[in-house]
Amino acid sequence: MSNDILNNMTEYKKLALSLARQAGDIMKANFELGMKKEWKEDKSPLTVTDLQINDLVINQIKERFSEHDILAEERSSISGKSEYVWVCDPIDGTIMFSHGIPICTFSLALTKGGESILGVAYDPFSDRLFTAEKGQGAFLNDKKISVSTESRLDKVVGEYEMFKRAKYNINRLTEHLNMVEEVKLMHFCSIVYPSCLIATGDVGFTIFPHTTAHDMAAVKIIVEEAGGKVTDLF
Repeated sequence: MSNDILNNMTEYKKLALSLARQAGDIMKANFELGMKKEWKEDKSPLTVTDLQINDLVINQIKERFSEHDILAEERSSISGKSEYVWVCDPIDGTIMFSHGIPICTFSLALTKGGESILGVAYDPFSDRLFTAEKGQGAFLNDKKISVSTESRLDKVVGEYEMFKRAKYNINRLTEHLNMVEEVKLMHFCSIVYPSCLIATGDVGFTIFPHTTAHDMAAVKIIVEEAGGKVTDLF
C-alpha cells in the first residue's frame, strides 16, 4: 500500500473515530425516559438525536473530504461521482434508545467501489468502540478481537431481527432454531450491536432479513476482520 493511501486511511480513521465519540456524547446527553419521538412510514421511531448525529456526520465529512458521498439512514449527500461513500446509521437501535434502554450504537463505514474498507461502531453507554480496517484486523477499544471457535449451535447464543417490511420472512427459520435445534435466540432491535459481539466471540450469529446498507456496511468489515463470515440468507 502506497504512503499516500496509508496517509489517507489514517485521516479517514481519525475522522471516523472523532465522529463516533461526538455522536456518543450527543446520545448520552439526550438519553432519557419519556423521550419525544416521531414514527416514520416504516413504523420505526425518529428522534432529534438521530437527526443531530446524521447532520454532524454530513457536515464534518463534507468539510474534510468534500468530494466524498455520504449515505445515511435519515439524510444523505450523494453526487454519484465519487468511488468513496461513507455509510452511516446515526443510531442503530433507535427503538431501544428512544424508550430509555441503552442497547444501541453509532455506526459508520467508509466504502471504496462498494467495498467496506473502514468500519466503526460505538456504544457510548458502555464505552465500547469497535473498529476495523481492511486487512488490519478488528479491535474493541484497541484490543484485537476474534469470533468464537465454537461449532455447535446449541453452545452459542444467536440474535435475529424480524419486521414486516423486511425482504424475507424468517419465522420458520427462527422457530426451527429455537424449538428444534434448541438455540438460545435474542432480539436486540438492533443489528449492529449483536453483530459486533460476534466479532468479540460473545454472540455466535445474527440473522438480518433485509438489505439496507446503513445497517450492514460497518458490520461487514468488523465481523470479517475478526475472522467471521457475512453472507446472505442462502
